[in-house]
Amino acid sequence: MKRVFILLIPLLVRAQVSQERIAKSPNADWLTYNGDYAATRHSPLSQITPANVKSLVAKWVFRVDGAKKLEASPIVHDGLMYVTNTNEMYALDVRSGRKAWHYRAAGAKGTRVNRGSAILNDKVYFATADCHLIALNRLTGNLVFDVEYASADAGYGTSIAPLAIRNGILVGVAGGGSGQRGFVAAIHPDSGKEIWRFWTVPAKGEPGSETWGNFPAEMGGAPTWTTGSYDPELNTIYWPTGNPWPDFYGGRRPGDNLYSDCVVALDANTGKLKWHFQFTPHDVWDWDANESLVLLDGPFRGRQRKLLVQANRNGFYYVLDRVTGEFLHAVPFVKKLDWTSGIDDKGRPKVIPAKIPTPAGTKVCPSVRGASNWMSPSFNPSTGLFYVVTLEQCDIIVASAKEPVPASGFRGTGNEGIPAEPGRFYLRALDVFNGKLKWEHPMPGPGIMWAGTVSTAGGVLFSGDDDGNLVALDAATGKDLWHFSMGRSLFASPVTYMVDGKQYVSIAAESDVFTFGLFE
Repeated sequence: MKRVFILLIPLLVRAQVSQERIAKSPNADWLTYNGDYAATRHSPLSQITPANVKSLVAKWVFRVDGAKKLEASPIVHDGLMYVTNTNEMYALDVRSGRKAWHYRAAGAKGTRVNRGSAILNDKVYFATADCHLIALNRLTGNLVFDVEYASADAGYGTSIAPLAIRNGILVGVAGGGSGQRGFVAAIHPDSGKEIWRFWTVPAKGEPGSETWGNFPAEMGGAPTWTTGSYDPELNTIYWPTGNPWPDFYGGRRPGDNLYSDCVVALDANTGKLKWHFQFTPHDVWDWDANESLVLLDGPFRGRQRKLLVQANRNGFYYVLDRVTGEFLHAVPFVKKLDWTSGIDDKGRPKVIPAKIPTPAGTKVCPSVRGASNWMSPSFNPSTGLFYVVTLEQCDIIVASAKEPVPASGFRGTGNEGIPAEPGRFYLRALDVFNGKLKWEHPMPGPGIMWAGTVSTAGGVLFSGDDDGNLVALDAATGKDLWHFSMGRSLFASPVTYMVDGKQYVSIAAESDVFTFGLFE
């Protein structure tokens, strides 16, 4: 059942949101999950600066009824803000925070959180917890189409924010912990018909299948639950993939287990694989590669190159050539890292055998939660710094050779923290080309909340901490400039945008969306 509430809002010129416009964002708007196709989460807005950021005040708060853990980054365009919760979307008047319309997917199964939406032309899109892609008229909230792209009855689910490009709405799936076969799919933005699908676990006889032994592809995992990146010039999609299944025991899946823990570069028209790079072959630590893939161009070792960088959950910061997939550089970005003695010149980790999980339990650093995770990093081209929330923590991982059953909850087996060694979050600034630490900001608490970052041309970096604060730091130095206590848990990344010539910052926190602007 659809419920639509229309609010009288100022009439604006309703420009179409084309791929070209998204490619130029963020500007005054915030048009895609990570701000732009390159996933930089950097805004050219400069009205808020280190000199005036202390004048930020809350402008409005919107309560999402029934929400317990909002993880979405809002989309902002043309005076409307689009916010998603599990199986529903709200459009808000960005000036007042009042509801313009609301849509709830009828009969949707599942309770997974939702991390956001996509916008293209005259439609907004979001995925339900049971893998339906919903397309709505962005002004009215009227349903355009509702298509199922994976079956919840087969154990599939999703929390992904789709990525919209000219010829497809790109979606992925969860399932690394329950044995579903991962994929990326492109769905036609007008008809809802599937255009192509790339399976992240190759079928028997396909290239890469030899890296699984006799393990069934249908149970391989390698889910695709984090939004990818896109280079319009190369017409290439870059998508991160998750861990193989079962998570912690690899005895039944000998080999590297392609294309788990990879970035896959796909032709945007066909979904054909151009190249891949695997960060953690034969992952038995549940590390995934489902962290943002940031695209940039610049000089690397005396040569201008098109680069892709990622702060991977396994504890290493990677630099790749995004045209060819060539490995260029890797360096640790956390101190608690003991599972490998280093990375070889091809990008392959030198795994320490004693760090492979056993039935007795094995201490491994970083923890299962990873050195970082899906909380979004950002890149400021003016400072040359890559900002990433990092977790210094270890785990005890216990492995089991029990026969795996898909969708049973068995992960081969599990992990637990070390009470004497609580985790600690740090917001770190790395040189984007070599990963060297330039500054770090310790975050309070044991590393429970998972807020990401947004960088601005005004020289301010925004994130959140374990105390429920939205925090502002000097992007060049890491100096603490301002904070506001929302009294809510934070599991989302902030966004920034401009309306009526004024810059605002918004973030979802637990059950509410907070918006801040300079005091007038």
